Amino acid sequence: MKVLITGGSGFIGSHLAERLIAAGEEVFVIDNLWTGKLSNISGIQSNKRFHLVVDTILNEAVMNELVFKADQIYHLAAAVGVRNVMDHPVETLDINVKGTETVLRLANKFKKKVFIASTSEIYGKHVEHSLSEDDNRVMGSVKKRRWAYACSKTLDEFLGLAYHEEKKLPVVIGRLFNTVGPRQTGRYGMVLPTFVQSALLGRPITVYGDGNQTRSFTHVMDVLDAITRLMAEPMAEGEVFNIGSDKEVTINELAQRVKDLTQSESEIEHIPYEKAYGPGFEDMERRCPNITRVGDLIGFKPSYDLDTIITSVIEYFKQ
Repeated sequence: MKVLITGGSGFIGSHLAERLIAAGEEVFVIDNLWTGKLSNISGIQSNKRFHLVVDTILNEAVMNELVFKADQIYHLAAAVGVRNVMDHPVETLDINVKGTETVLRLANKFKKKVFIASTSEIYGKHVEHSLSEDDNRVMGSVKKRRWAYACSKTLDEFLGLAYHEEKKLPVVIGRLFNTVGPRQTGRYGMVLPTFVQSALLGRPITVYGDGNQTRSFTHVMDVLDAITRLMAEPMAEGEVFNIGSDKEVTINELAQRVKDLTQSESEIEHIPYEKAYGPGFEDMERRCPNITRVGDLIGFKPSYDLDTIITSVIEYFKQ
């Protein structure tokens, strides 16, 4: 089978490319290397079944050729990371909205199955309970650019479902909750690699806000299990699935566990959101998925616990 991965030299995409190559598939990757890195795919770049195109998904001529060749598409390319969203709101909206529209339109042209990587940010400021796929969303003001990413990915979901319902395009949507693991960088505001790097270098482990906000972390290998099995399941088409761990941890607890597992002398310090991201920044107080739907359909259950996840990130940065 021939598979196209948009954003395939990024953190998740490169792991997916490796897995598909190992399974005997032919893999085509397109990446503009904004957040992706060639070093992420160095282990497979010489494989005769691996093909890399360094370009943007907004280049329709290039995308037309790649989509035509592919049997399946994993659409992972996006502007990601809180820092990126805050610093580059125009690029965020361009890539996340226009890029997804291009992928879906061409996929429909050639009737190719598509996985769309969405995000837990979709839920906005929802805090009442573990988040289910059909819950209402609670967005902040359009004046707060923090919500540009969530709104762009919301439109991606609407587009994907519209193509499925109106055009009968086979589309699967996965909302990813804090996917972490080797190769993820802290450069764009990802919390776990930032904490680990600081701890290993003996620098302060910086927690934004009071640290009582909660998150749930999922190892990239568990996420790959979920998305590849969903793509192989016809009943997943036209549906949205939370993909993540239902085990919550506060950011304060995460910082302490990183400190303990690295045996670091680093201090844990708190700074206001405004100092990190500017005035008016808003964050989510809680983000934990209900994973009943994906569990019922494909038997998904995360296999990596938090300490194992943190240890894998520590070993990556030590190397």
